[in-house]
Amino acid sequence: MSLDLKITGGRVLAGDGGEAYSADIGIVDGRIAEIGSCGAARETIDAAGAIVTPGFIDLHTHYDGQISWDDELRPSVGFGVTTAVLGNCGVGFAPVRAQDHDRLVRLMEGVEDIPGTALHEGITWAWESFPEYLEHIDSNPHTIDFAVMAVHDPIRVYVMGERASCNEQASEDDIRQMHAIVAEALDAGAAGFSTGRTDVHRTADGDWTPSSEATRDELVGIASALKGRERGVLQAVNDFNLERDGDQFDEEFAILEAFARAAGRPCSISLMQRDFAPDQWRRILTETERLNADGVDFRVQVAPRAIGVFAGLDCTFHPLLAQPSYLAIRDKPLEERVRIMREPEFRARCLAETPIKLSGEGSSVPPIVDRIIGEIDTIAFKLFRLGEDPDYEQPAERSLGAEAKRDGVPVMEKLYDVCLELEGHQLIYFPIYNYTEFSYDNVRTMLTHPRALLGLSDGGAHVGTICDASFPAYLLSYWTRDRNDGRLPLERAVQMLSADAADYLGLDDRGRIAVGQRADINVIDYDALGLKAPRMVADLPAGGQRLLQDARGFVATLVNGLPVVSNDVLTAERPGRLVRF
Repeated sequence: MSLDLKITGGRVLAGDGGEAYSADIGIVDGRIAEIGSCGAARETIDAAGAIVTPGFIDLHTHYDGQISWDDELRPSVGFGVTTAVLGNCGVGFAPVRAQDHDRLVRLMEGVEDIPGTALHEGITWAWESFPEYLEHIDSNPHTIDFAVMAVHDPIRVYVMGERASCNEQASEDDIRQMHAIVAEALDAGAAGFSTGRTDVHRTADGDWTPSSEATRDELVGIASALKGRERGVLQAVNDFNLERDGDQFDEEFAILEAFARAAGRPCSISLMQRDFAPDQWRRILTETERLNADGVDFRVQVAPRAIGVFAGLDCTFHPLLAQPSYLAIRDKPLEERVRIMREPEFRARCLAETPIKLSGEGSSVPPIVDRIIGEIDTIAFKLFRLGEDPDYEQPAERSLGAEAKRDGVPVMEKLYDVCLELEGHQLIYFPIYNYTEFSYDNVRTMLTHPRALLGLSDGGAHVGTICDASFPAYLLSYWTRDRNDGRLPLERAVQMLSADAADYLGLDDRGRIAVGQRADINVIDYDALGLKAPRMVADLPAGGQRLLQDARGFVATLVNGLPVVSNDVLTAERPGRLVRF
């Protein structure tokens, strides 16, 4: 057999959890054709000293707008991701009527922290229906493959119009229409259906998201569109501690249970430890185990580290954001802001001020930001410099709060000066979730739970505060190699990134190194694998900014047999297409 490409000399981790073995891999027409001793090939990748894995599948991204203008899909492609799932948390851009374009942009801008100016300029809006959306994004080549969930918020707006965001319950006819739209989306190849029920999510105008208003009857009616199908999954985000009503765990979980049972298909929800409800994640796992014991395929999406935000003068948030003097200069260029902030008179005035309230009616800022600013003297003990060689699991004594205490200065003075470091480019890392006890021991419990799926990277979202698309590289480098205690087996980590995700979605053509599978493959210098520090770049439409992060150690990433990454650098290949279910 004449091969298009072969990978030689690598240590193969097939994705099924089995032990690594030495073999060459031969590729023909984008598929794995031979494993073992392979024949001649037109091209060869030397994998000596490297590991060879299936391409990674990221279950939780938000490239819904970006995919219509951006063929690269950074940063995910740089971390070994070869298939990304879009349309999580109930937010997206289809179906949509022309008069609702701005409404959906404002929703995505608020919920996922993507600049509205970038979305307005970048999105082509060459669709109305969900099938038309799929056709459009499939017509443009990309670096990696992508699948898309049907999403609750735009569907609710499409059916209910203004009523979707006015705390109004959907009528029986509304629910029938939404059911029909989801069924149409599934027939067109959607990966499933997603919804969002969290008060952290607000539109750019400060309103509740449309799907947060949905009743049990609405969710059950929509989910039943998946009943009897061989493919399709459900995804939901829920914080259970609704700001409007207090702790609603039992009531909210009962809604999720009805939602999952109505579909009869796999369902996953986000799982993390929140400081304000530190034991809630254990309750979620207990309920997850109960449902699975009763025959419901219920999973939790977990992260391999803290859900951490970055604060800095160029980021969406930072410790000085609510100071009146800073607000007066916030729209000035960074260089000018830094110059002004270094003036002793301005510094003294700014530090003496009482911060104003940022959240409330008409504001997209969630109340948690005001709580953080109000408790900054305590929160500072969870604020860290990340460093050029990022360390995401630092002890409290390395926090900026501890540094201020050692230096004998007020916390706000320390934070003020740190924000000015690196000419205003310094990033402060705040591990907001999954770090209550200043260790990842609880994260390890989540990662090793039998119903856990690796997810929550939010690639493409929260671009001014979060850069977690690097989760796959972090799982491999930190959890299987660098962590002192409680490491995970490399074979298991690769399985979570590939076969587990493929099996959950019902994809039988990827996720494993096996003859006949798609040649979505990573060749990784495991010893060199690591992350560089995030950096802010202005490469979105209309000059919008986002955080990007790079990896070290990706010798090659193949999608459909073509190298989209070579030695950590993006190539010109664009083999990525829509995955239809």
